[in-house]
Amino acid sequence: MRIVYAGSPDSAVPALETLVELEQEGEQEVVGILTNPDSPRGRHGRPEPTAVSVAAARLSENRKASGSRGLVQLKPENLTAEVREQIALLKPDLLISFAYGHIFGPRFLGLFPQGGINIHPSLLPRYRGPTPIQAAILAGDRETGITIQTLAREMDAGAILVQERFPLSGEETTGDVSALVAQKAAALLPDLLRGLARGTLIGRPQAHEQASFCSLITKEDGRVHWSSSAVRIAAHIRAFTPWPLSWTLHGEQYLYILEGKPFTAGAAGVYAKPAVPGTVLGIDKQAGILIQTGEGILGVTRLQYRAKKALVWKAFLNGARHFIGSSLG
Repeated sequence: MRIVYAGSPDSAVPALETLVELEQEGEQEVVGILTNPDSPRGRHGRPEPTAVSVAAARLSENRKASGSRGLVQLKPENLTAEVREQIALLKPDLLISFAYGHIFGPRFLGLFPQGGINIHPSLLPRYRGPTPIQAAILAGDRETGITIQTLAREMDAGAILVQERFPLSGEETTGDVSALVAQKAAALLPDLLRGLARGTLIGRPQAHEQASFCSLITKEDGRVHWSSSAVRIAAHIRAFTPWPLSWTLHGEQYLYILEGKPFTAGAAGVYAKPAVPGTVLGIDKQAGILIQTGEGILGVTRLQYRAKKALVWKAFLNGARHFIGSSLG
């Protein structure tokens, strides 16, 4: 089975590594990599390759060192006719996609005799779309999961091949869940590919009437709305870590709220009369800096001014002496 793997972020790397390891069994071979183009990152703004591109280059060198062919990498902006011609030359059988970020049209999928499969970090049909982990955290879900499905014309609507559930404690960030999904996806692939090769793995249709959807996230989505509840803002902080981060304004400065939890201890006493949402009320030795929300108080323990270092709350206040009593937002 000749495989083209499509993916870009860190979470897609373990699955690629597993696919290359499985080549030792002699039943499949990764013949090509599709990933996003190099893009400007960091303060210097120089174009850098995706995490999958970096991993593919490393795995390619390992292959060459052992006397095998290297991995072909393609980094197109769009899946054009030229890209289809390049893929066709690889004579692939199966497409495996994980967080690639492009929609595969019928002509592209037609290049793969065994079709394509997609690794999706949710319990489909819940949270179809590009940001299912963030959606689960924002909704306060107590569990989520991973689904490996066949690729269909409609986004994330293919037949379910494998699905695994796992609990959420309410403390995880998107980064935490992404790392967990990455490892679980890699662990599921060996048995899935064997089942596909033997024809014993049959997909089950999704209950389309139960589908829910999530959308792309922008930097503006990271803005904290202090009129929301402390519970919702805490979920917002976790959902948008590591990107785009939750932010607010302190005067004219952008301020990232990196860690925060609802505060209850002593709130009914010292802060019995609610202030305007966004008001910095004071401090608590355990909860950190206390900020009024539309419903309850948020205790913030890590903050960061844009272009400055991330600091724990005590160190932050040493450099922001008039922060207590100020208004955010």
